[in-house]
Amino acid sequence: MIDTDSILDRASRLKAAGEAFALVTVVRSESPTSAKPGAKAIVHADGTIEGWIGGGCAQPAVLKSVKQALRDGQPRLIRISPDRAESPETGVTEFGMACHSGGTLDIFIEPVTPWPVLLIIGASPAGQTLSVLARRVGFSVQVAAAGATPDLFPDADRVFDRFEGLALEAPAFVVVATQGKRDEAGLEAALATGAQYIAFIASSRKAAKLKQYLKERGHDNARVDAIIAPAGVMTGAVTPDEIALSVLTGVVQARRAGFGAVGPQGSTGPGAETAPATATVAAAEAIDPVCGMAVQTASAEHRSRYGGQVYYFCCPHCRGDFEKEPEKFLKTATL
Repeated sequence: MIDTDSILDRASRLKAAGEAFALVTVVRSESPTSAKPGAKAIVHADGTIEGWIGGGCAQPAVLKSVKQALRDGQPRLIRISPDRAESPETGVTEFGMACHSGGTLDIFIEPVTPWPVLLIIGASPAGQTLSVLARRVGFSVQVAAAGATPDLFPDADRVFDRFEGLALEAPAFVVVATQGKRDEAGLEAALATGAQYIAFIASSRKAAKLKQYLKERGHDNARVDAIIAPAGVMTGAVTPDEIALSVLTGVVQARRAGFGAVGPQGSTGPGAETAPATATVAAAEAIDPVCGMAVQTASAEHRSRYGGQVYYFCCPHCRGDFEKEPEKFLKTATL
């Protein structure tokens, strides 16, 4: 078993490396349980667990909750117990514990996600202000513009003096702030990043003409149409600082709507299920008829066929109980 200090040291290194994970802590237990208060573990976005917060009966609930926490960035307190309360406690998500060992665990899940990257293309005054404001509200700012220097963008994490041919991982958000200086090249550079969220600081009329240009250049119509222009929230902004604030407000709205969240493989986007421009089918889930826990059907180890239908279980104990009295649990599940 890994000790608490080792877990915290490991968490510090992962955070410094910009990796997404959740720090999971047992805050309360009722015997018999194998994990005791203070037990900690790191759960990675792919479901890998380092540390100990309970055996096979606790892990499905923890993994499901970690997945949700990494999507929305919100901590949560879960309770895994054989007896669900008729009136659940506010702020506590309850999961059934059907294992023969019984016991109750209260587990706190704290997501740790890297700051989403905001790439600013262009060195306009609005772009310069945007780099300052975005850093203060939790974005890792990168800037790409001809002639850009760290002195011009002191709050940026990375500054590139060009925006063509950059080998960048797909940023969560891109704002094109060229404002009349090589707009076409800036937009093409934004599309080349693979980002799902691209905003362009320009008038509606100008944006329409440039979008048509991009389509004629062979860019995907749907991706071009998805470019947000005019960028930001319509506040009547006039000055560069006001425009930057408006643009950042739009980016923050998108972030809170799910763009930039971390998914199972560290991907970003709405719901964080897929990487940009990649389509996948969300994993199907079934409800364990014994304990009521959600189980991913594709990876479920414990299954049983009854009445021509396959049922899925979180652990072998649930499956065993079901196979002894299937009608009992199926009747309860339909009430």
